[in-house]
Amino acid sequence: SKQQAQLMEVLKKEVRAMLIAAKAGLTPEQLEEQYMAMVCKPLPLCDLGFQSTLEMVTQMPEVVQICSSKNGALILKAIADDSTKGIARLVANQKVKPRKTSKKTATKANSTFPTKNSKYPQSFQALSAGTPVLPAMVKAELQDLLSSSPLLLADLDKAFLRRFGRAFQYKQYGFLSMFEVLRSMSDSIAVQQTKAGSLLVLRKYLTSQIKQQEVPQTSTAEMPSLEPTCETKSCHQAAALTDSEPVQTPAVDLGDHLKQHQGLEQFPPTPEIPPDAVQDRSLCSLPPLKSRCLVGVIVEFVVSPSQFYIHVCSTEASYKLQDLMFEMRHVYSHKVASDKYIMPESAVRPGQLCCVMVSKWWYRVIIHRVINDQEVEVFYADYGHLQIVQKSWLRFLKWHYLKLPAQAIPCSLAWVKPVEGTWSSAAILLFKHLCRFKELVGVVDEYVDGVLYLFLCDTSTKEDVYFHSVLRDMGYADVCGENIPSQEFEELNPSALYVQPSGKQENAEVVEPELRLQQESRDADSETATLKLNGAEL
Repeated sequence: SKQQAQLMEVLKKEVRAMLIAAKAGLTPEQLEEQYMAMVCKPLPLCDLGFQSTLEMVTQMPEVVQICSSKNGALILKAIADDSTKGIARLVANQKVKPRKTSKKTATKANSTFPTKNSKYPQSFQALSAGTPVLPAMVKAELQDLLSSSPLLLADLDKAFLRRFGRAFQYKQYGFLSMFEVLRSMSDSIAVQQTKAGSLLVLRKYLTSQIKQQEVPQTSTAEMPSLEPTCETKSCHQAAALTDSEPVQTPAVDLGDHLKQHQGLEQFPPTPEIPPDAVQDRSLCSLPPLKSRCLVGVIVEFVVSPSQFYIHVCSTEASYKLQDLMFEMRHVYSHKVASDKYIMPESAVRPGQLCCVMVSKWWYRVIIHRVINDQEVEVFYADYGHLQIVQKSWLRFLKWHYLKLPAQAIPCSLAWVKPVEGTWSSAAILLFKHLCRFKELVGVVDEYVDGVLYLFLCDTSTKEDVYFHSVLRDMGYADVCGENIPSQEFEELNPSALYVQPSGKQENAEVVEPELRLQQESRDADSETATLKLNGAEL
């Protein structure tokens, strides 16, 4: 039918785009996985009357070449057409090993900024773009895996699968071997050679072990409680009483006792909101980047070439975000602390800054809308995407976690617009492939309504690949020489709604409530000050 023919033509473009981006080709199974990951639905085999992926590609002789590998496995490779020959040539020239270049991630172009009719300066190559990069989440997972004890390299795959429920597939991030992964994390993970094999150890624990050898160990009984409460204080006070001062035992209300056993409804008192819980504050954004400067970036989340979010590649920034995630996991994983920051129904409202637990990790989020009694939609301020989560997963954000600016920067590709008025699924798929798990070079053009317009370039090939040129050559975009306001961001820009511009936060120098209480109680007696700090008196 006509509808099936149209679907087949779209599918051919999508399959060609995926296979062109894979230099070594894909197996039929890998093609299915790639399609599912990028389009968020399986290949439409049934809709087109195919029984298998292999049967489908045999009906695309002008798009797919079926080859055989050395071990006999079938490999699917793209057949470039007139509009994609240039891209295929660039992918074929891609280097196997990432080239060693300068590690600077924020330098200014020494040559003149390009105009409509000029090419971009070759100073792009001064940045260490194109080098495979592990996502911040995966780095945090590896560090968490080693936080309990060192691990043999031979046992890493099994331990990762057992802890996180999935295999550690480093090749999908652009790495050729596990040793390349460890080399990229050499600042946080050390490899020690033992008789049993290579042992992976967190560097910070190597340092702490040296310090522990110098400082006497403290017994567990002498360790202070992480969450001091009024009950523990009462126990210490009771222990200090003499025999001549008997402790008064409060009378038990037998009526309440009987009600509990009779199953009558008991309404618990509304929990008090901790003094260090964020209630009416917003995160601030990162300082704006200077026009015409070059920065290393990682694309974290893509809706289209006109709406995506990036992280600026900075060792300091990435460490701060990782440290924040580790600290939040450590604090909120304790049930006492987690229960303390449970949000009452009145606090679950649009615009409320809080945190949410997903797969045992805690993220800073802003409530975008309330779906129903059990669910809300939240915006991830550090990653840029929206997601529906359970209300029970939410907690108040501690004031201390407000200091780090929101790390996700809303962006749009500069100087391009879609040919058909809106971006086609094939164009979005290609853009996602170009961005995926790579450190890229960004050229800052300008900010429009809080959205960063920039050019993206992949310098991991012999010839630099400019994304706007690729989209134009594929027939998906027109290069217009000016920035067209992003239709997607005009419809919804959560960052503009919920994140304050840098320097315009209500109180730039954030002072935690606990510190203010300390300052106010300097002249008070120590007992009253202690009660104030524990939130017993406000």
